[in-house]
Amino acid sequence: MATIETQTSMAQSGKTQNLVPTTAKAQTSSSSFKKWGRRHPFVRYGLPMISLTLCGALGLGHLLQGSKDIAKVKDDQEWEIIETRKALSRTGPVNSYNPKKISLEEELKALQAKVDIDNYEYKRIPKPDEGKPS
Repeated sequence: MATIETQTSMAQSGKTQNLVPTTAKAQTSSSSFKKWGRRHPFVRYGLPMISLTLCGALGLGHLLQGSKDIAKVKDDQEWEIIETRKALSRTGPVNSYNPKKISLEEELKALQAKVDIDNYEYKRIPKPDEGKPS
């Protein structure tokens, strides 16, 4: 756009001032931005999309982590109440679970005593359509 000249007559100086309105400057800057965007479409479209995606993912991760922390605190508080009322721990009643000392060799001997692999008989498995009358 062309610049607009305005003349102001001042009583003392009598000078003319060249004033460029702000709209003309704004239009020239926006047109240069459009040209720049046409030359570099990644900066105009791709960069904002990628930055929005990354910022959104980081923001959601932060929010989810906060909700997980709150849920963990609530769970811990509930367990503290249960432990004090019923004398429970997360693995069961306190001092009630005392496992036996077991060895694999003892378990193998017990299994071999139950199962006799030398004494067996063959049993035929019927076919699916064999048992039904036609």
